[in-house]
Amino acid sequence: MRLHGFLALTAFLALCSCGPAERTDVGTPRSEARELFGIVQAVDRATLSRADVVLGRGLFWDTRLSVDGKTACASCHQATDWGADRRRFSPDARGKLTSRNSQTVFNAVLQPQLRWTGDRKSGAHQAERSLTGSMGLASADALVPLLKSAGYEPAFKAAFGQASDPLTPANYAKAVEAYEATLVTPAPFDRFLSGEDGALSTEQKKGLRLFIDFGCADCHKGPLLGGTSLKKFGVAKDYWIATRSEKQDVGLFESSKNEADRYKFRVSMLRNVANTGPYFHDGAVAGLEEAVRVMADVQLGKRLADEEAKAITAFLESLTGEVPSHYAPPK
Repeated sequence: MRLHGFLALTAFLALCSCGPAERTDVGTPRSEARELFGIVQAVDRATLSRADVVLGRGLFWDTRLSVDGKTACASCHQATDWGADRRRFSPDARGKLTSRNSQTVFNAVLQPQLRWTGDRKSGAHQAERSLTGSMGLASADALVPLLKSAGYEPAFKAAFGQASDPLTPANYAKAVEAYEATLVTPAPFDRFLSGEDGALSTEQKKGLRLFIDFGCADCHKGPLLGGTSLKKFGVAKDYWIATRSEKQDVGLFESSKNEADRYKFRVSMLRNVANTGPYFHDGAVAGLEEAVRVMADVQLGKRLADEEAKAITAFLESLTGEVPSHYAPPK
């Protein structure tokens, strides 16, 4: 299952079109950052034992629920890749490659919509649609006999016992979403916003200052630093040369066929961006600092000095949390 979101730039930095603000100070902008962003809170450990979460964890990692018996939701979201996929494109259960890079599942369901073109309105919507997508089933209902043969009936009754028919694709989707909602990753940046000055290095604080002053936070705001808004992105020819893309992606227009949606993508969230490359929707850029430079050039018309690119990259590294300990198959 691929959770893709909205901006033609992978889980990372879509620097906005406005230029840097005039400032004379380069001090720590904690109060300003608190207003622009917000803190990601750790999940209450008691939540992990809830019946729907326990069920969702099993379903998320179970390869038996796919047409080839080898593919699970987790197949496109590797723990070693911080819930994303370091491959440019991910194979589905029918051996077909995705058309866009798989974004991280960590923190993902905190977004109002999912995937690069935002055509999934929730984690449950994405999970159910993935049954006939990544999982390769002929229909969502084809899941039911697979669930029965895998022995899931008692777990569905425990999680959805009030329903007349607990074992349904819709409840499958709700359980997967419940598990995904626990995959949050507090990071050093959250500790900094909470008052721990030493949580960020001097270079990271400088990068935060630049990130705000250059206008990045105009698009990448909120606790996820993005992921909550749509932006029409006029793709420049130089960008496609820089990223070595084979073709120009038209974004939401591909599915909506509404001309107003051409080149419209989700503004990507930046949580864990340092570990979720390759970058951009097509996975064409391998390194984060290179991606920062490309976006500064395309969105700002600005060639970053080496120290600016390194400082912004260092700040983005402060958004890296820990891989959740329960992001693994149940024992």
